[in-house]
Amino acid sequence: MAEEKKVQKPKKDRGKWFREMRSELKKVVWPTGAVTMKNTGIVLLCSLCVGACIWIFDAVAVMAVKLLISLFAA
Repeated sequence: MAEEKKVQKPKKDRGKWFREMRSELKKVVWPTGAVTMKNTGIVLLCSLCVGACIWIFDAVAVMAVKLLISLFAA
């Protein structure tokens, strides 16, 4: 019988992980309030534009389907 070797998992060093995380967070360049507001406005505007395009496409598609149904139903 072959002897099975027990593989020991290295003990997790949570303290080291938190120290590294804190060190990395200090390197982050956080945006200012003005930049955050500007970016939020851009996202909202783009979302509204895309939503309007989808809404228009959907309305045109519904009209086209209704037209085709009325043409072939008669």
